[in-house]
Amino acid sequence: MNETLKRSLSGAVYITLLLASILYSTESFFILFGVFLIIALYEFCNLVQMKAALPIVLGTLLYSFVTLVSHYATETTAFINRAFQTQINLEINIQKLDLALLAVTIVVSIKCILFLFYDSVQKVSTSSKYLYLLGYITLPFIFITKISFGINDYNPKIIIGLFILIWTNDTFAYIVGKSMGKHKLFERISPKKTIEGFLGGIVFAVFAGYLISKLYIEPKPEFSQKSILIWTFIALIVGIMGTIGDLIESKFKRIAEVKDSGSIMPGHGGILDRLDSVIFVAPIIFLFYQILNYVS
Repeated sequence: MNETLKRSLSGAVYITLLLASILYSTESFFILFGVFLIIALYEFCNLVQMKAALPIVLGTLLYSFVTLVSHYATETTAFINRAFQTQINLEINIQKLDLALLAVTIVVSIKCILFLFYDSVQKVSTSSKYLYLLGYITLPFIFITKISFGINDYNPKIIIGLFILIWTNDTFAYIVGKSMGKHKLFERISPKKTIEGFLGGIVFAVFAGYLISKLYIEPKPEFSQKSILIWTFIALIVGIMGTIGDLIESKFKRIAEVKDSGSIMPGHGGILDRLDSVIFVAPIIFLFYQILNYVS
């Protein structure tokens, strides 16, 4: 099959599956990203050369536990008590749990950024592997699901808007970089990325953020200006942190001496190759939510 056709077909299947799961129900959204998490854990374990069974089990259990206690605490408690004849209570302080998980994720994110500058590091230590599995892979998937709820209820427009921003940033960073890029951004990690492409991606992402707020989110008139500012700021986060996330995954692939994290998507690589930006962006956007909620 022609490589371009193969890439187009697998991309279309990915986008269709993503949009269908987000729009169909909260549960289908949780399930799809749970499956994505399992694949991402498997791919990352291959990159850092470690056995995948235990990380996949532990990562899936953590994802499932946080999802259930965050969104289905009453139902889960009732089911366990009925099935095992117990009287446990799974209702916990979700805000404190979220802040604790966010603190761990931010610390690991900082470690990931520092990791980019460790030119001499050509092997990841065992302790670092488990830290990355927790704070770079598993917890970000949890925050992807959490930011989809905004301040209150599940809102598919938020996560779809986020993916539109990421796709816009990636597309125009490539176009601008290809057409006028002259200055390398981080040549030893990603030789094709340029400063011009990086800035071009941010500019178009900000414009997309404006359009998303005005035409897609459609806030109430009295909230319109605030919504534009919020989505502009989210676009800036996507442009900057998404690029860093891409570079971090490239660093892991460079150490592993592979082009792609996997081969599940013909022409595109693995799930990590598709989600490397969003998993680094999601915790920062969740932090942004917390700051907005606090100041308002």
